[in-house]
Amino acid sequence: MSVLQIVIAALPFLLSLASRNSNAIAPCLLTSIFTVLLGGEPHRAVMAWCIGVLIAAVALRERLRAI
Repeated sequence: MSVLQIVIAALPFLLSLASRNSNAIAPCLLTSIFTVLLGGEPHRAVMAWCIGVLIAAVALRERLRAI
């Protein structure tokens, strides 16, 4: 995997760092790791990445809603 692919795979984790509480950090980290590990199987990697982005988006929305 190239560096760009790893950064894109780590996007859910990076987004979860901006959340208000730390409840979303661990699941997003796990989905990012699964995305990197499943890079050889694109359909499974995309599914793990989408779940991570969904979790991070909800956490980030709650952060923005509290402002």
